[in-house]
Amino acid sequence: MVVDEGIEEAEAGTDRLFQALADTTRRDILRRCARDDLSVSRLADAYPMSFAAVQKHVAVLERAGLVVKERRGREQIVRAEPDALDRARRALDGLEAAWRGRVERMSGLLAEAPETGPGAQQPTEGQSR
Repeated sequence: MVVDEGIEEAEAGTDRLFQALADTTRRDILRRCARDDLSVSRLADAYPMSFAAVQKHVAVLERAGLVVKERRGREQIVRAEPDALDRARRALDGLEAAWRGRVERMSGLLAEAPETGPGAQQPTEGQSR
């Protein structure tokens, strides 16, 4: 099957985004960085895990485009990237639209289908079911 490389890369980016958001610690790091730019050291102080483990969480968020790191002196400052959350919102909006369309089509089919079961009007003589 031939797949458009641009679409494939966009899908891979969306996968990275949602995989990054799937972890509680990473979502918390993202919330903290959305409120204020924080150093990796300061972030690490907030969690009962090693500095290296927090660095790995930040790296996953960075690969997904959810945060950006910049060096200020000896520290790595982590800043949330709001455009990435817009990408997540657009992906979810697209899925919601697809599902709403399916539900509307099913509702239309059900409305057209003849009623069956208890209380349904029985065909009169000469009518077929």
